Amino acid sequence: MHATQENLSRSAGATLAEQLAARFGERIGQGLLRPGARLPSVRDCAARYGVSPATVVAAYDRLQAQGLVQAQAQRGFYVRQPAGTARAARTGASAGSAAGGGPTAPVDATALIRGMFHAGVHGSAPGMGTLPVDWLDAALLQRAVRRVTSGTAGDGEAWLRYGEPAGDPALRAALSRRLADMGVDAGPEQIVTTVGATHALDLVARTLLQPGDAVLVDEPGWAVEYERLTRLGMRLLPVPRTADGPDLDVMAALLQAHRPRLYVTVSVLHNPTGHTLSPAAAHRVLGLAEQHDLTVVEDDTYAFFAPPHATRMAALDGLRRTLLVSGFSKILAPQWRVGFVAAPPALAERLIDTKLVGTLTTPALLEQAVAWCLDQGLLRRHAERIVQRLDTARERAVRHALAAGCRFVAPPQGLFGWVDVGTDTERLALAMLDQGWLLAPGTLFQASRRPSTCMRINFAATQDGRFWQALKASSPHAHRAASNDS
Repeated sequence: MHATQENLSRSAGATLAEQLAARFGERIGQGLLRPGARLPSVRDCAARYGVSPATVVAAYDRLQAQGLVQAQAQRGFYVRQPAGTARAARTGASAGSAAGGGPTAPVDATALIRGMFHAGVHGSAPGMGTLPVDWLDAALLQRAVRRVTSGTAGDGEAWLRYGEPAGDPALRAALSRRLADMGVDAGPEQIVTTVGATHALDLVARTLLQPGDAVLVDEPGWAVEYERLTRLGMRLLPVPRTADGPDLDVMAALLQAHRPRLYVTVSVLHNPTGHTLSPAAAHRVLGLAEQHDLTVVEDDTYAFFAPPHATRMAALDGLRRTLLVSGFSKILAPQWRVGFVAAPPALAERLIDTKLVGTLTTPALLEQAVAWCLDQGLLRRHAERIVQRLDTARERAVRHALAAGCRFVAPPQGLFGWVDVGTDTERLALAMLDQGWLLAPGTLFQASRRPSTCMRINFAATQDGRFWQALKASSPHAHRAASNDS
């Protein structure tokens, strides 16, 4: 069901201006409106809420008096940076600047993440990064946990003790076999388990990088990775993502000028575009990596949604200059935070040392449960059912999107679509939030904050026709574009 946003009430005890100020104040407090976000213009806000411009001005003045927003002459009202973090933000922006390229401090990714947790019903969050709850196989997960705790799968008491530093042996053996099927030769001793793929990426960065190091990243790309690296003190060097892979000319120039230590990329079903790296581009990237002593980290989070034998640099390179990162939360359940990194043998030991300092070990219970699902073939069959269902959902979502005047920037593939709606999606996201829909605007996927007419949609979570009707009504530019094309 779609969660409807409550309108302002003229019979309430508070004035309309007080109600409007309270609504914006709540969003700022929840992190849904982050420092630097622009509030709607007075005219747009008045039209949206059915109040007079004077009421909006009074509400904004109230927010300004509370220290939540600030007015910028001839530009509008913007959410203020909290006083306690202003200095840290300036430091982060400086650290995230590429020489001569201006600041690359990312949009604060916690805005979308907080919104995900606030969204009580998945259907109201077309920008979310997970499958709907009713797509998941709860019975399979419960069965796997019972097998482990009863001792019928593995050591029945191992989950009561600390796990092995490298991770559960049964899981690492199962992962080695799965990677072999994908063309990646990695023995169990080269695999280190983690608390999800994000933890694996963090483990790699903390092991290989020092504050101030430069890191190549895809753009568009995932804001969590931008922000995580920036908070570690790294300098982000965005590489435009094309249909075949990274823009190789830009990548070569950045390598020559800045000598980055690491390149973090999604080769297969790239987030948010859905592109998959071509074999020719993969060979070129590996050649540049060899030439410039670069380590490539492949985030293979969406492996279970991918077509067989998609190109992975870790397979071509044999894990010499590459590391492969993945996890199971996308295909099993968001709370099943089981991930791993496959690395060269010598580097695996260093990753274990970093893991010990950060988390000691990882939960053996879930790792053994995932191993059992892999060994029994149950996870493979579950993934096959999900892919079939996703194919049907994608076709339906594409029809809805085109009818609403949206244009796909990249061919629809995998879980996500990258669509151009013809208007600033950060402002659109705020308007849609009033109606209970949580979007993922394009600014979240840029390494530096700038307006974007694109947004990411989750094909599985955009089946409700009411969402597309609301989007069309809230995005007049997309509506006009659709009319012009017809």
